[in-house]
Amino acid sequence: MSTNTTSTSSTALRRNAVGVAGILFFVLSAQAPLTGIAGALPVAMLLGNGAGAPAAYLMVGGVIILFAVGFIAMSRHVSDSGAFYTYVSRGLGRRVGTGASQVALLSYNTIQAAMYGLYGVVVSGLANTHLSLDLPWWVWALVTMAVVQALGSLNIELGAKFLAVLVIAEFSILLAFAVVEFVTGGGPEGLDPGSSFSADALMAGAPGVALTFAIASMFGFESTAIYAEEAKDPARTIPRATYLAVCTIAIFFAFVSWMVVSHYGAGNATAAAEGALASGDSTSLVFAAVADTLGTWTTDIAGVLLATSLLAGILAFHNGINRYFHSLSEAGVFHGRIASTNKQGAPYIASAIQTLVAAALVIPFAVLDKDPVLTLFSWFSGLAVLALVVLYFLTSVSVVVYFRRSGLDRRLWNTLIAPVASAVLIVAGTVLVLRNLPTLIGGSTTTATVLAATVPVVFAGGWALGHLRGHATEAGHMEPDTGGTAPATVS
Repeated sequence: MSTNTTSTSSTALRRNAVGVAGILFFVLSAQAPLTGIAGALPVAMLLGNGAGAPAAYLMVGGVIILFAVGFIAMSRHVSDSGAFYTYVSRGLGRRVGTGASQVALLSYNTIQAAMYGLYGVVVSGLANTHLSLDLPWWVWALVTMAVVQALGSLNIELGAKFLAVLVIAEFSILLAFAVVEFVTGGGPEGLDPGSSFSADALMAGAPGVALTFAIASMFGFESTAIYAEEAKDPARTIPRATYLAVCTIAIFFAFVSWMVVSHYGAGNATAAAEGALASGDSTSLVFAAVADTLGTWTTDIAGVLLATSLLAGILAFHNGINRYFHSLSEAGVFHGRIASTNKQGAPYIASAIQTLVAAALVIPFAVLDKDPVLTLFSWFSGLAVLALVVLYFLTSVSVVVYFRRSGLDRRLWNTLIAPVASAVLIVAGTVLVLRNLPTLIGGSTTTATVLAATVPVVFAGGWALGHLRGHATEAGHMEPDTGGTAPATVS
């Protein structure tokens, strides 16, 4: 990244602070594997394609890898914590880039708020059961916001180490279950891979619902680029962390979900998911399978790990959003003070703003006494996924335009074929998300329409902001709005 006249020690992020492993833990934390498996898999099976849900993870993983090819090609020439914002701007110009940046903030902030809703319910239940503390969900959510705010103001190495412990714990129990289930040959119908991975299995029922949840499971992989300024040797670290994150999560989710299906049997799995949802505790589908396979000692541990899984995801999104605010501030989109960093090199003002945004999104649901899972979690999850696929599309198009104009990379596969293919597949995915949004948020077409309309409205607001800020561009972070013709500064 080129030198910025305003990037003094008071706004500089900590350099060479985190390597491949650290960034990988940030990404895997945002994807919250235990939350995705225990919380989302039952719904994906019941409302989606039943025993074919595992295939959806592999299919989406393949599309994301295609997307990542162009994404990584761009990361070799643009190193900035603005990620989507910077990438889209390089190819499609400042106005479109600023619009994309606001859609990114919408996506990340709403998914984090959604996680606060589920987290509050989980922790409230644990506290009531084990500590006899009967407090509403929103109390735990607000208390945790203060904790996350404190952690977000510390140095990034500490955050990475803290997340590493939580991620390893949740991965370990799910992986142990899956391996034991696989080695012992599955449940009443055996492993039966054809019932979960064949084309017929993938397209059974409503595959769009399963694909939507699979897209949600990939949420946050692109945040590898957000840490480019703090990474050790970003030209190598970012590509490695990106590919590792996508492959790890796609294979892991597919394998574990397959073992859950195998535990019950492909013919019984959907009914088991329906029973879990009808009981009011959807996580019982997975947790019961884990307890049956590993022993009842896992029951309490699994509940605690679900809470820590959500906490890890919340903290990871907090850190990622901070760096978006920091980058946008340095670029002149937001006020310059927001880029200020403390002695640990953390963007502490951006951290405080992100906490306030989280509170602003969560508190109305508490005041209106809305169900935090059926409204806060489901509404904002659907909105966040829709915003994310729009960002994927814009980035893919930007990669093609940027390299065609700059000539910095002439590899056809990396800069043309893969990005175009991913853009086409992402459009198809976006159509599926829109078609299934009413189902995801409880069947209300009106609510789905309002949520879907939020994305273009926010993009238009960002486009207008980019236009207004056009004369406040700071050197080195955003070139004048030439439609993407100006070459990027190589970091």
